[in-house]
Amino acid sequence: MEFARLERHPAVAMAGVDKFYGKYQALRAVDLEIQRGEKLVVCGPSGSGKSTLIRCINALEPHDAGTISVNGIALGRDRASILDVRREAGMVFQQFNLFPHMTILENCTFAPRTSLGMARDKADALAMRYLARVHIADQAQKFPAQLSGGQQQRVAIARALCMEPRIMLFDEPTSALDPEMVGEVLRAIEELTADGMTMVCVTHEMGFARRVADRCLFMDQGEIVEAAPAGDFFDRPKSPRLRAFLAQILK
Repeated sequence: MEFARLERHPAVAMAGVDKFYGKYQALRAVDLEIQRGEKLVVCGPSGSGKSTLIRCINALEPHDAGTISVNGIALGRDRASILDVRREAGMVFQQFNLFPHMTILENCTFAPRTSLGMARDKADALAMRYLARVHIADQAQKFPAQLSGGQQQRVAIARALCMEPRIMLFDEPTSALDPEMVGEVLRAIEELTADGMTMVCVTHEMGFARRVADRCLFMDQGEIVEAAPAGDFFDRPKSPRLRAFLAQILK
């Protein structure tokens, strides 16, 4: 039954989605489908609605109109549907948001143990597997303050993976990092894409987008202006707004 549900539905489906902050409209009638296994990169100028888009996908921000479904689960305002969707879609933020008083291992096992009722030994084994996946298992007994920013962000990725989501959402995961640490985080994300997991990443790292994305999406003023396969997006942009954006960011 579970397999059949996933087969019938895209990973994410958004139809006519609006989002307001007071009188300011952050998303305007957004229509978007993301297929299972697709790697989508979302880019655009500041304030274009990129982060709002992915925050609406897992109900960190409630949408005001339209519909959103994640792996066939309709996202409503009820707690049950929100929790169901969040089990499908893991989120990595700009800031690491690690618990400073917990070890790296404890940070990673906290959600599986408290939300899923997982036994400690099973949660520990799961966490060590994902810490190894992002090449940081040797730091498991340290505290966040003992790690670099790049290491902390890789822990944040492992922590999200410990809930074993089918979709990973990244909200500008390198924007808070020093330049020399950006590469290690992008490499960790790039390795994850080889596993076939659905990924949606908001980023200004255009080299990463060109290498990794199946499709790129450009937003401006709360609207999807253009979406295209990565090659066409960078080499044959159609809209004047995307051409101007790429000319600025790639110069």
